[in-house]
Amino acid sequence: MLRDILDAVAKGVFPVPDGTLTVVPQTNARDAGILAFTAHTVVVTDEPEGWVREALAAVDCDPFSAPMNARFLVAFMERTGRTHETIDLVTVAPALAGPPPLALREIRDREHPRVARALSHRDEVRVWEADGGVLALGRGLGGRWEASLEVDEALRHHGLGRQLAVAARHLVPDEHVWAQQSPGNARSVRVFQAAGYRAVGSEALMQHLP
Repeated sequence: MLRDILDAVAKGVFPVPDGTLTVVPQTNARDAGILAFTAHTVVVTDEPEGWVREALAAVDCDPFSAPMNARFLVAFMERTGRTHETIDLVTVAPALAGPPPLALREIRDREHPRVARALSHRDEVRVWEADGGVLALGRGLGGRWEASLEVDEALRHHGLGRQLAVAARHLVPDEHVWAQQSPGNARSVRVFQAAGYRAVGSEALMQHLP
């Protein structure tokens, strides 16, 4: 059910903006969290739906905001024993045919720091490097393909980040590729928008404590 929602959103078909809540089960033990779309929230958890709705009702704020309210996020973490980093902007772009716009070398060392981090969040991870940058692809929430990238500080502001984000659209083995950005990281938001990714919502992912 979660993947059906994500696939529809990637194609521009969103949950009905009626102010309601949808609770769907996790697709694996790792991935849980909250996805906020326009006037509709999806909570991904194996906890009982009754608990989710009761916990949200106890949050003293606008019901539209309750799922992303700090009180609910804390209740979610305490209930599930998970941790949470940030609320991200969620973006998505269609795949592109042909080779990527820059030369890339695949990193096969699983101990590489970027590979290790990607493996802690995603499955089927592949990582490539360019001169001054790294691009990672892997399956994340709901089995969707997600991209993340890093650019050396000395090489920023020269278009490499945008090229890497576009490269992900050529390398993804699916119809779409997703990417999350912290809203406060305006530079990253601009990079993915310039690479053709459109904003579709926000999400708070909940991870197991190490």
